[in-house]
Amino acid sequence: MKLNITCIPGDGIGPEIVKEAKKVLDKVCEKYGHEISYKDVLMGGCSIDAYGVPLTEETIAAAKAADAVLMGSIGGDTSTSPWYKLEPAKRPEAGLLGLRKALNLFANLRPAYLYPELKEACPLKKEEAEKGFDMLIMRELTGGLYFGDRYTKEVDGELVATDTLVYKESEIRRIAIKAFEVARKRRSSVISVDKANVLDSSRLWRKVVEEVKKDYPDVSLSHMLVDNCAMQLVKNPSSFDVVLTENMFGDILSDEASMITGSIGMLPSASLNDSSFGLYEPSHGSAPDIAGKDLANPIATILSAAMMLRYSFNLDKEADAIEEAVKKVLKEGYRTKDLCLNDEDAFEIVGCVKMGDLIAERISG
Repeated sequence: MKLNITCIPGDGIGPEIVKEAKKVLDKVCEKYGHEISYKDVLMGGCSIDAYGVPLTEETIAAAKAADAVLMGSIGGDTSTSPWYKLEPAKRPEAGLLGLRKALNLFANLRPAYLYPELKEACPLKKEEAEKGFDMLIMRELTGGLYFGDRYTKEVDGELVATDTLVYKESEIRRIAIKAFEVARKRRSSVISVDKANVLDSSRLWRKVVEEVKKDYPDVSLSHMLVDNCAMQLVKNPSSFDVVLTENMFGDILSDEASMITGSIGMLPSASLNDSSFGLYEPSHGSAPDIAGKDLANPIATILSAAMMLRYSFNLDKEADAIEEAVKKVLKEGYRTKDLCLNDEDAFEIVGCVKMGDLIAERISG
């Protein structure tokens, strides 16, 4: 297979971690007999420096021409970078929002997996950490409260703020289809999260999800109110497989799920449209304070590349090979500095480049 990838290294540690993800992808393609090509383009702060805008039409065109996009991190230090003296629409993160819109990326996938080797970093009770968990938050990304009409006006002598939560049936249906398709690649279980006891939008959400379920008899479906879900994530995280939810609930729940893994440096993500196309990036930021020092943890970006193989190319064996290589390296006691702040003597501390080397070396075909 020929893999045509557009890469957006971005800012801060972005170029370093994308370089290591490419290294691992090259090794996978060598082992499994695939061809891969990359086209690097600018977005974010580096694009502002080069072109005066965070996102150019050339970058959008390159992304659309690719099979998938692999991205590093966007942005800089908000207190010192001149990028943040610009108006919001011209700041680095505006580039990412613009690209998501241009590519119609409506489904955000955030896995939360507790590696056994990192269970000591999990903030949950020891017995829950021992069980482990492996869930995926499927968040609708382009509708709901964040995109509805909003305004503040004076009514009867006081200010009244209004935010409008709107969902179309078609928007719910397409994210539900993605969730059931993804569940088939995992443990065939979907928990749909809403607030159907209060909100009309949630009642429509539940109705449409039930309709979509009829086309997936092999996947189980249950419903959970969002407040209960927030509690169960810290009480019984091992009970979750795919969590399907709307934009604001997904924003909150995915952050909660990421924290109980113990390290955001391990967490990949994907944003998909209604085809096999996706944008893949780590969940963490650009960490400008450690940029260029070989201290960054590339694992989240490498795991994002594994998600790319799985969801955009349907290469499950190759994705498994990357994930297994990461597990081997952790089991052997290798860590980047962020993974062992309290017990450095117990592990072999390596830099960003060495971590990429180790994972690539352990790719088996």
